[in-house]
Amino acid sequence: MLCGSSEGLTRKLQGGGARYPYPKEVWSPAGGWWTRPSNWKTNTAIAFAGILTVAYGVFTISADKEKRTVQPIRPIPSMRWAKEYREQKDVA
Repeated sequence: MLCGSSEGLTRKLQGGGARYPYPKEVWSPAGGWWTRPSNWKTNTAIAFAGILTVAYGVFTISADKEKRTVQPIRPIPSMRWAKEYREQKDVA
């Protein structure tokens, strides 16, 4: 017969023991040991908004600087937002 409770034996066999002490002076960008931030939804929304803002800025600058040396034979999607074709559309 085994000594101790069956629950304690199960934890030892399955690795579900208590959390061990860890060094507090170690910093990790991921949050360190056993992190479960309560505001993960807010953090995710802020990161997503930042990514969208940067992507919109890059798209806007790219559309303003786009130049075609060879004109397309048929309409292409970037003609809708490229400055070169918007100006031609306004003149016509």
